[in-house]
Formats: sequence, C-alpha cells, structure tokens
Amino acid sequence: MSTEPRLAEVAEPEPAQQAAPGTDQAVKETLEDYTLRFAPRSYRRWTPMVVATTALGGIAYMADFSIGAGIGLAHGTGNALLAIAVAAVVIFVTGFPLAYYGARYNIDLDLITRGSGFGYFGSVLTSVIFASFTFIFFALEGSIMAQGLKLGLGLPLWLGYLVSTLMVIPLVIYGMTALSKLQVWTTPIWLLLMVGPLVYLVATDPGTVDRFLAYAGTDGDGGINTASVLLGAGVCLSLIAQIGEQIDYLRFMPPKTEENKRSWWTAVVMAGPGWVVLGALKQAIGVFLAVYIIAEVGASAAPEPIQQFKGAFDAMMPSWLVVPLAVVLVVISQIKINVTNAYSGSLAWTNSFTRVTRRYPGRMVFVLVNLGFALALMEADMFSFLNGILGFYSNCAIAWVVTVATDIGINKYLLKLSPHAPEFRRGMLYAVNPVGVVAFVAASGLSIALYFHALGDTLQPYSPVAAAVIAFVLTPLMAVVTKGRYYLRRTDDGIAEPLLDEDGNPSAVTYECHVCRQQFERPDVAACRTHDAVVCSLCLSTDKVGDHVLPTAV
Repeated sequence: MSTEPRLAEVAEPEPAQQAAPGTDQAVKETLEDYTLRFAPRSYRRWTPMVVATTALGGIAYMADFSIGAGIGLAHGTGNALLAIAVAAVVIFVTGFPLAYYGARYNIDLDLITRGSGFGYFGSVLTSVIFASFTFIFFALEGSIMAQGLKLGLGLPLWLGYLVSTLMVIPLVIYGMTALSKLQVWTTPIWLLLMVGPLVYLVATDPGTVDRFLAYAGTDGDGGINTASVLLGAGVCLSLIAQIGEQIDYLRFMPPKTEENKRSWWTAVVMAGPGWVVLGALKQAIGVFLAVYIIAEVGASAAPEPIQQFKGAFDAMMPSWLVVPLAVVLVVISQIKINVTNAYSGSLAWTNSFTRVTRRYPGRMVFVLVNLGFALALMEADMFSFLNGILGFYSNCAIAWVVTVATDIGINKYLLKLSPHAPEFRRGMLYAVNPVGVVAFVAASGLSIALYFHALGDTLQPYSPVAAAVIAFVLTPLMAVVTKGRYYLRRTDDGIAEPLLDEDGNPSAVTYECHVCRQQFERPDVAACRTHDAVVCSLCLSTDKVGDHVLPTAV
C-alpha cells in the first residue's frame, strides 16, 4: 500500500517549516497579478471582451511600420506584401493552440512550455528567448519614441532613449490592474490617429495607391522573387513570439462555460492569434507610407514612423498641428507596448532566475534588468541595423513557438503522447524533456547556420523555413522515440480533488499553503513530501533543499 501523502481535503497541517528567505516578499508581490503562477478564478473578474481589448492594446507598437517599410524599400511592394502574408499565416496557425491553452488553463507561455516538451528546467532556454524578444522590441519602440521627441521637442537621441525607458517604470509596477486601464482608454485615440491619415491620403490622392503598388524596391525589378519573399517573411516572423505577450493577458480569461462560450472564443481568437491581422495590416501601411514619403521627402526618412506620420498629417492638417499630433501618436504607441514589454520581460527573467537559483529576488529587479538591456541596444543605435537583428532573432523564436504549438496540436491531441492538461509544478515534471529541447536546439541551430551563410548563399533566405520545418518534424518524432516518458515525473500530485471541474476549467477549490499560509486554488498546489499538507507552486520553486518536493513515482 502506498505511503505517499494523499489529501481528500485540506488536513490541519503540522507546524510549517520556516519559509525560505524572500518567501514573504515573493508571496506579496506575486499575489498582485499572480506573476509566475496559475491565475486563480477569484482574481479573473474581467469579461472576455475586456481581456481581449487589453491584450490588443498591447500591439499598438510602431515597429510594424518600420518593419514593413524596411522590407518594402529593399524588395518592392509585391514581395513585401507576400512576405507579410506568409508570416501572418504562420503566426496565426502556431499562435492558436498556444492562445487556447493560456486562456483555458490560465497560465502564461513559460508555464505552458514546461509541460509541452521542455521540462521544468528545459524551458529556461525559451524564457531567455522570450525575455530577449521583450527587450529587443522595447529598444525598437524606444528608438522610435526618441525620434519623435527629437522632432517635437528637440531632445538629443541619447536623452530620448533615457526618457522612453524611465517613463514606463511607474506604470509597469502595478501589473495587470494598471495595464488593463491604460490599454482600454488609450486604444480609441490610437486607432483614430493611425487610420485617419491613411484614409485621407487614399481618398484625396488615388495616385498614392498606384505608386505604392508599382514600387520595385532597391534590390529588385518589381517582380516576385522567392528569395526576397522569404527574407522579408523571416524579418516579420521575428514577431512570432508576440503570442507570449498576448497570453500574459489571455491567462486572465474567465472560465469557459455554455453561457459565455461564444464571447470566450471570440476574445481568444481575436486577442490571441488574431493580433497578427492588425500587425500585418500595420506592416502593409508601413510600406504604403514609406513609398509616399519617398515621393514627398526622400528615402532617408521613409523607415521612420515619426516621419511617415508627419508626412501623412502634413497633407491633411495645418502645419502647426502636424508635429504635435505625430509625436502624440508615437508616444501613446510606445507607452502602450513598452509597459507590456517591460512587464512580460520581467516575468520571463524572474521565472528563469527563480527556477535556477530557487530564490525570488522580486520582479522589479528584473524590470530594471530588462530596461537596462533595452537602453544599451538603443544607445548602440539598433534602429540602423534593425532588419539584421530581427532576421537573426526570428530563427530562435520560430523554433520555440513551432515546437510548443506542435507538441500541443500533434503530441497531445493526435498522438496522445503528451499529457492533455498542462503541468508546470516542480516535482511533477522532469528537469529536462528531450522532446522539446532537442527539437528546439536542432531547429534554431541549423536555421541560424543557414542565416549566416554556413551552407551557402542560395540557402540563406530559407533559414526561417528550416526553423519551422525542423521543429515541426522533430517534435513528434522525439515524442515517438521517447514514448512520451519524459513529460511527467509523476502523475499523482497527492491531492484527491480533481484539477478540472465539470466544465473542464481549472478547479476553484482552495487550499492553504503550509509554508506561506496563503490560500491558493487547486491547480497551484501539490501535496507536501514531509507534511500532511499542501504547498503552493512558488514555495515549491523556492524550496532550496527539496523538503516539500514529492519524490519520483515508482
């Protein structure tokens, strides 16, 4: 007969061991918006549409205009539009299963990744990839804002970089509560300022459309070229990791029920993979505005969003209003996305650090770390070599997202070798799962080699294709080879209460963690190894000697 703990209900715990240093701080801070944790039903009070609006508010960034302009200027309008479309399809298809899991099970992408092929420590690799995404795009948006501040206020770029970095700190401290309010009230203003100039130009000067469609680019003759399309798609696919930031909001979706299933699904699709529809539209607008600026001002200013919108506003408004409105648009856009970049990046860094060191230093430490990396990139003038950075980064991002999406879509639902419900708690997972780690390392490694011409110039444009195909093939192959044995270290967490309720949503039954003495819902706790009680997931992560971690099942 098993001697392992099994709780039918919360037993009166024995006196708890003294909490690890930093546990009180960790508990207080993570209970603001459940950073590093499952988001409990008691906290998720927003309607599906409020969550969706908040999530979509985070993609108000101006980088899409620069990305589209850069591709269009290099390869021409036809190749640019095809590249944007190819990337959008890949991002939508891979983002759908990730968004569904985040919204259905109320966990962020790092917690999804742990149980979808990478293991408890294996997913540290992808957390670093995601953290890199957030500071790269923070730097890009900060650079765009600094350009706006230079134009509008005459600030030197170095000072603009500093201002754009420091101004988000007060906003990002307060987590989801503050972010939801910020995104909801600024979105209508942003949409009006972005769409208005485009509609005006097309309506008053139809010739702008003809010039846009006919633009051949600096590297081509106007014809469709496979290499150009793939090179452009590779740059666009650097945004594939944006689904991680969308999930940081989608994890706060309410439970899916018969009554709300239509609005629930609409919100998940719209704010999950659907973000790329607006993203692709902005990239296409970036090409359009760049071509317009070339005709009106010159090619040197065309990739800069502040110059694009200054030129567009100049055609429809009094001169005294042009620069202020362009600056307002850029500043609103930068704030909307960079509070998300700083927030999501701090979660990724903190999650990795806490797992590796079993110590929680506080999320604000990593807000500052992330901002420091971003500021360094800005001061190094990353905007001038933007496409090179994004083209390289996209190989890692594609390999990660495709691996996780394939594990969910094929290994969980088709092959049934990966556990259907995601698992993220320490003690329940193996440290490393070769399924995801091997697929990710092989896909990213080979695609980066292709990107740097290691296998010849002809294959170089195909690096994003290689990343996607290798990850898609190796993920189910590794699951079959390993027979799925490295997903779960144990299948029983020692608690009799089911993880899911009768509707398939995470159970709302609460338990008290005997280490931190706080109440947590069923998916966030496991039985303790040494006490007839339960321990929350964060206290398990910070348990330095493993007193609370359940043994490997035999």
